[in-house]
Amino acid sequence: MMDSLRKYLKILRISLVERLAYRADFFLTTFFRFLPLITTFLLWEAVYDGADKTEIAGFTRDKMIAYLLLVQISRMFSSMPGLSTGIARDIRDGNLKKYLLQPIDMLWYLLSYRGAHKIAYIATTALPYALLFFLFRHVFDLPSNGWTWLAYFASLLLSFIIGFFFEACIGVVGFWFLEVTSLMYIINIINFFVSGQMFPLDLLEQYPYVTRTLDLLPFQYMAYFPAMVFLEKKTDTDLIVGLLIELGWATGLIVLCRWMYRLGLRHYSAYGG
Repeated sequence: MMDSLRKYLKILRISLVERLAYRADFFLTTFFRFLPLITTFLLWEAVYDGADKTEIAGFTRDKMIAYLLLVQISRMFSSMPGLSTGIARDIRDGNLKKYLLQPIDMLWYLLSYRGAHKIAYIATTALPYALLFFLFRHVFDLPSNGWTWLAYFASLLLSFIIGFFFEACIGVVGFWFLEVTSLMYIINIINFFVSGQMFPLDLLEQYPYVTRTLDLLPFQYMAYFPAMVFLEKKTDTDLIVGLLIELGWATGLIVLCRWMYRLGLRHYSAYGG
């Protein structure tokens, strides 16, 4: 067990060194990620001006800006661009056999690799994000107690696990389908709206059945929920229940992905590569 853990920690370290070799790429990617955020700010400015209100669904203008910025942090942890299509491509092209011929489990290897990618990304973008949050420091009220900070960091870590294994599950579908790009495209569009990336899910409170359903799905835990924890809009019972549901989804997706992977290997024939 310890030997296996040391093996994947070494993979994480090597991957981290590899990713840090492309610091300029990380900075450029971060810059372009800020552009849609500016557009979203302008959109919500127009919404508040048009509504002629100082508060919408419990969010003032400042709280809305704070929420949108915090969602960027949530997505920094949970987004896994290219993971599902990469897994499906390895299955289709026969490159999966490189994992089967070596004492390396594909899913744990990719988890270590993505972990290194996230560490490198956070390290190289810390300065521009720190500057952005400094410029908007007036919209934030920092959490008032250590428990909220702990819950926030736990929600971010769980969002990483949910994001990884959710996309990995879609990639493993490649054992049965040649192409998952269209499926991933549809899911990403749905995820963009129901995870709270564009607007807080509180705006749907007039549709209680919708909000109750979304509470039980994994999407909001990849963006909306961690941001709401930081803003202390999830407290007491709501916070504990939310963390337990998030933990349940993280555990369930790990089990589901492992089961799908083992089932898929029974049908796998390593052509190509």
